[in-house]
Amino acid sequence: MSGEISPTEKSSGPGSSPELRASHANRDRVVDILRVAAGDGLLTAEELDERVEAALSARTLSDLTALTADLPPVSATAGAIGAEVKDTVRIERVFSGAVERVGRWVVPRRLELAVTYCDVTLDFTDAVITHDTLRIDVAMAGKTLTLVTRPGIVIDTDGLQLVHSRVKHRHTPADPGAPVTLRVELVGQKAHGRVVVRPPRRTLGQWLLGKP
Repeated sequence: MSGEISPTEKSSGPGSSPELRASHANRDRVVDILRVAAGDGLLTAEELDERVEAALSARTLSDLTALTADLPPVSATAGAIGAEVKDTVRIERVFSGAVERVGRWVVPRRLELAVTYCDVTLDFTDAVITHDTLRIDVAMAGKTLTLVTRPGIVIDTDGLQLVHSRVKHRHTPADPGAPVTLRVELVGQKAHGRVVVRPPRRTLGQWLLGKP
């Protein structure tokens, strides 16, 4: 089929054309497809990490094609590169149960919280991080917004307006050699209640051994 490249297609013979080089846009496109596939449960966190690393270092289009060969095709309505990728997640709750994102959840580029009197917990301990920045637009009244961090994650609350609310920030023990893997920027308004930023709680074994 014209315009398509098979993952197994190789140049052969003296008259064959060289494989086309991959551009930054091509690599970004594949990374987005992989991220969405992980969010749909098609890839494990380990597989996502391996394939994203391979995509970012891919030299040719066939190298990229091989990384998505076993995934469902992107919708034909996708159009331009990245048009179908949803980078924004919106959570709306009013007087309902707690909102939790824990375990192996995929961190989007932007998260909108429109929440009234519901506790919200965003646990980044085992989260799958594919971007370097997460913007959280906060429109939250009452209860507590809790962010559980790990080394390499920086929480910025300077852009958050507090109305009868406060921020409690317990810093994760610093590792001088740990690079910043994710910067979380909170903007908007938190009215009543509080914002808690803390490291993961220690297990019983860690507590008995005096480990952080």
